[in-house]
Amino acid sequence: MQKQKIKICHVASADRALRFLLFSQLKFLEKSGYDVYAVCPAGKFVKDIEEAGIKVKTIYINRGLNPFFHLVTLVRLFFYFKKEKFTIVHTHNPVPGLLGQLAAKFAGVPIIINTVHGFYFNENSSFLKRKFFIFIEKIAAKCSDLILSQNKEDVCTAIAEKISESGKIKYLGNGIDLKKFDKSRFSDDFISKKKEELGLDKNSKIICIVGRLVEEKGYFYLFSAFERVLEEFPDAKLVCIGHEEPSKKDGISQDIVKNYNIGKNTMFLGERTDMDELYPLMDIFVLPSFREGFPRSVLEASATERPIIATDIRGCREAVENKKTGILVPVKNAEKIAEAIIFLLKNPDKAREFGKNAGRKAKKEFDESRIFTIIEKEYSRLLKEKGILK
Repeated sequence: MQKQKIKICHVASADRALRFLLFSQLKFLEKSGYDVYAVCPAGKFVKDIEEAGIKVKTIYINRGLNPFFHLVTLVRLFFYFKKEKFTIVHTHNPVPGLLGQLAAKFAGVPIIINTVHGFYFNENSSFLKRKFFIFIEKIAAKCSDLILSQNKEDVCTAIAEKISESGKIKYLGNGIDLKKFDKSRFSDDFISKKKEELGLDKNSKIICIVGRLVEEKGYFYLFSAFERVLEEFPDAKLVCIGHEEPSKKDGISQDIVKNYNIGKNTMFLGERTDMDELYPLMDIFVLPSFREGFPRSVLEASATERPIIATDIRGCREAVENKKTGILVPVKNAEKIAEAIIFLLKNPDKAREFGKNAGRKAKKEFDESRIFTIIEKEYSRLLKEKGILK
């Protein structure tokens, strides 16, 4: 079988995951000669993905714990995989990872791969939650020919918890288009005009978070911290970038900011497609998340030479070098978040130093071409091992 005829399908939990997290990867595989398909729920970005030459099948995937919806999704995936006769099914995110791999196994797909974008459990999870999700991951792993992990700690965790044997799981990492997030693309005049366009004072200190509007991203603790920041920097602005998730159990609304004394200094920009133009506006990037795989927003902010404040959790620890590219703070600790923000605002030279170091780390470790090379190599290896390619 020639590579040009090898059909592969990537399965993700949302159209935006395909558009913003996996798009470059899918285009690379297409250029490498694969016949690329994708599965995700219907959404506004499906058209963009299809126009780029990726064939998309929309199947509803519920990210909650609803057995009925999951059973329906499993059946639909099974019949789709059976019909299309894919050679490789590559899943992403926990729910698609379980359902997609089970369906691919039942459908007789020769090669099944899962990318771990961060386990649902962590060191702060309750005993029952941890055991439940470890059990789910073990079931999914039994279907895999290969598991790729975005962060190194998850590789160790998977082996220690007996989710996977060491030979099946490999470190992948995460990467971005470094040229796109090179801040030298934007002049001071462009940055000033962009601030004006958004209604931001050019002299205001801008603290920014990029993430879905869910409690898990640590918004409540950031809001509390920002109240403290405003006591010393009353003109500072908090810019929140991310879409609402009303269907999620921990989804929050922009209106929640009314519960804090920060309303006049807080701006919600929603979901944006111009992130490369927004990072240069930021003085500090903050991600106080409870759980991450390998946060792409931190990679992008790093490439744009922004100083980072992030929680001391798996994924963030790999993306941020404490006291070198940014500051790691404890989970769910508004006081420490405030202290870190105030420190960087009071010490602009140190903030610039962190930003420069972050940029160097990004150039060295976060180039997406490295990720593409690993995936292409593993696809070729598995195709040869299965006797599909010689």
